[in-house]
Amino acid sequence: MKLKLLSLVLVLLCIRPAYADEDTMVVDLKRMTMVTALTMAQAAVEECTKQGIQIGVTVVDRDGVVQVTLRDTIAAPLTALISKGKAYTAANFNAATSELGDMANSPVGRQPGLVMSAGGLPLEVGGSLIGAIGVSGAPSGETDEVCAQAGIDAVQADIEMAI
Repeated sequence: MKLKLLSLVLVLLCIRPAYADEDTMVVDLKRMTMVTALTMAQAAVEECTKQGIQIGVTVVDRDGVVQVTLRDTIAAPLTALISKGKAYTAANFNAATSELGDMANSPVGRQPGLVMSAGGLPLEVGGSLIGAIGVSGAPSGETDEVCAQAGIDAVQADIEMAI
């Protein structure tokens, strides 16, 4: 019984910050549209294509659920899987995956689905996480991140104006 009560208290403590105030019964969440996610993905592909690089790119919602995945014509099939992991990780940690390298060899970093190498970026608007993008296939994670940033840059201003 004590364990159940402790578990409930911990869950409530984790959930509570999502509420605006104690009287709020529901939480409004902003979500990006499929068109926004597709625009991000296409902009990332275009940036890497300009550099002569074939990539895979994935855009996820705030929960890390895939909205769009694109793989350039001759990009390795593995790029789609890795880009998904980078996007999922960026959304779950609300951080650039390039900042998470120190955790890669920790128990958290070894969880299935997480990829803690450069190329994943969160999309935050008005202080709220909206989603994330992950890119894989460039010769370096830094280049993956540049292409991911191009995806965010393609939609950031429009999303900020919409909110």
